[in-house]
Amino acid sequence: MIRLSAVDLAVAALLVLVLAVLGARVQRSLGSRILVAALRTTVQLLLIGLILKALFAHVHLLWMALLSMVMLLVAGREVTARQQRRFAGWWGFGMGTVSMFLSSFAVTIFALVVIIGNQPWYAPQYAIPLLGMLLGNTMNGISIAMDRLTETAWQQRGQIEARLMLGHSWEQASGALRRDAVRGGLIPIINAMSAAGLVSLPGMMTGQILAGSPPVEAVKYQILIMFLIAVGTGLGTLAAVWAASRRLFDERQRLRLDRLRAPPAER
Repeated sequence: MIRLSAVDLAVAALLVLVLAVLGARVQRSLGSRILVAALRTTVQLLLIGLILKALFAHVHLLWMALLSMVMLLVAGREVTARQQRRFAGWWGFGMGTVSMFLSSFAVTIFALVVIIGNQPWYAPQYAIPLLGMLLGNTMNGISIAMDRLTETAWQQRGQIEARLMLGHSWEQASGALRRDAVRGGLIPIINAMSAAGLVSLPGMMTGQILAGSPPVEAVKYQILIMFLIAVGTGLGTLAAVWAASRRLFDERQRLRLDRLRAPPAER
């Protein structure tokens, strides 16, 4: 494997700087957002590199569980932050976080124990990258689905309430919204699977090939990862959409949009 020097990374950083300058010419805040995102990427990846180095040297289930919980909580916060009309209180954070926990953690543990079968099953070399990929993709799916669900419910509140007045249950009144939200949440992973190998080489496969792994072995791992991501994203999105749509209605089958926080522009 060819090792990268600080100069190599500085050259790549220079390209990002050029992009930020061009972005600032379009919109002043866009340039600063690009620079902040690049800085966060650098700091966060350097920190996780140091943490993984320590975990590789001292493999223990407790430390693995602690890091996994931190990753889950950060992902839950990102799900809430990306929604225009989020649920008030801890509901928005809780529904997304619990959905990711039930889906991503279950699929990751199943893959580590049943499919990969490494010993110990929580070895950070396999557990952290796998959990990170599942959490990241499930986070995207859930955030898109919940944002679409709440925004569409707000826009179509008159139609939903009309269905309720005609005697429909909350499941019937929100059926079209839930189907559209789930479809939106699954579009990214469906597109990724459809284009894999033809339009793009997925990140894990590319990384393994650059690290010197045989291409066929890299392909096997990438197929496994794509399938696991699809299952984790699908289960998490379904759970989050069901919980969010149920929260939109009370026990008397009334639409409760007062449980949503308005975007800053409408406050």
